[in-house]
Amino acid sequence: MTTPDAHARASMEVIAASLRRERRRSGLSLSEIARKAGLAKSTLSQLEAGIGNPSLETLWALCIALDAPFSRLVDPPAPRPQLIRAGEGPAVSSAQAEYRATLLAACPPGARRDIYFIAAEPGRQRTSEPHLPGVVEHVVLSTGRALVGLADEPFELGPGDYTAYPADVPHLFRALQPGTTAVLISENA
Repeated sequence: MTTPDAHARASMEVIAASLRRERRRSGLSLSEIARKAGLAKSTLSQLEAGIGNPSLETLWALCIALDAPFSRLVDPPAPRPQLIRAGEGPAVSSAQAEYRATLLAACPPGARRDIYFIAAEPGRQRTSEPHLPGVVEHVVLSTGRALVGLADEPFELGPGDYTAYPADVPHLFRALQPGTTAVLISENA
């Protein structure tokens, strides 16, 4: 079993390499990507060097600036078949709330979806800014209770409940009970 520090370092190395690769793919400069993402150039430079601990919000902003799905930044190449044990896998925490997203499966070639395991605790809600146009999120609540969906019209979900909503508008996830977990599928248009 890897230690949390070793796991975090490995995740940051994957993110750093992915940021460099995606920036080269985009053809944009460090300054242009930083400006589009609302970050200081020095912050982006440090992230590309593997220094720092970016929040979920920072990574989403970079995805939008790079016109890349979130999974391209956090999914290391893995042989198939793949097994991710509970509590393992590339995970990123929110700076806004007790909310952690673990990528379970990235879009394979020809598919346009990512699958995440969500672990959230009551308190501040995780509010997401609009993603790329056409993105739809599907959520199946596994344990606990949560408000999930459009920021101005979320649904209260219990275990086994499902919702889908356009994610190219503001949306939220707010745990109402301790130990709330869910599976989230982000479907890219």
